[in-house]
Amino acid sequence: MAIKTIGFIGTGVMGGSMAANLLRAGFSLQIYTRTQAKAAALLAAGAAWCTSPRAAAEDADVVISMLGYPVDVEEIYWGQAGLLASAKKGAYLVDMTTSSPLLARKIATVASPKGLHALDAPVSGGDIGAQNATLSIMVGGEETAFLELRPVFEALGKTIAYFGPAGSGQYAKMSNQIAIASNMIGVCEAMAYAKKAGLDPQLVYQTIAAGAAGSWSLSNLGPRMLSGDYSPGFFIKHFIKDMHLAIDSATEMKLELPGLKLAEKLYQQLTTDSEGAEDLGTQALIEWYLRQ
Repeated sequence: MAIKTIGFIGTGVMGGSMAANLLRAGFSLQIYTRTQAKAAALLAAGAAWCTSPRAAAEDADVVISMLGYPVDVEEIYWGQAGLLASAKKGAYLVDMTTSSPLLARKIATVASPKGLHALDAPVSGGDIGAQNATLSIMVGGEETAFLELRPVFEALGKTIAYFGPAGSGQYAKMSNQIAIASNMIGVCEAMAYAKKAGLDPQLVYQTIAAGAAGSWSLSNLGPRMLSGDYSPGFFIKHFIKDMHLAIDSATEMKLELPGLKLAEKLYQQLTTDSEGAEDLGTQALIEWYLRQ
């Protein structure tokens, strides 16, 4: 199947840059987001505006959703105006939201009898990865559908991996978020410790980032922490949602994850103590340490 037209739903911090990269790759894009003004740059670049998710899905070869929460995904997929009812037969439905593995399976189960191909394909890499088309993309669903959509994924990311049947992409993303959660604690504690010790934290950052302590979070978010730049590459509220999903799925597996639970607790405390913190970037966790 030649993929020409993509319906794209959700043009926020991540989705907007991802949609722009699809336009640059030559795909025809029809987009929907709750606030049309947020899509102004995409419309100016040639994307077509749609008044509803249903309109974005009609006549599209591929429909991509990049939303905030599982409830948002359910809202656009179900009902007479939902994607499962409005997408044309043979279309590919790709949910790139970090969502529930169980919901991904539910979507795939309903999609298949309708002649639709559902994939869960959450991403990692933050706003920088979305802007530079260097995201890591973790895919679950039909392998044949994954292979058909490689050109689409290659317009969005550099590391593209297929993990298995529906829900597998979401499980892989949970693994990613679990690793980030404990790593963010380590980065924040290292920077807070350097400051308390009277060291130049910028020099400490530059030194340890080049050694065994190096990580994506340290290299990309460490400088933001030190400059007090808490603008969201990834919202704290969405990270808390992801941690809840991971904790719930780990509980189902009877797997104890104390590092993840500690990170979730600290982020919850930060949002409780600081009004508006849920809309900051995840690097703002360092504020929990600096206030001691």
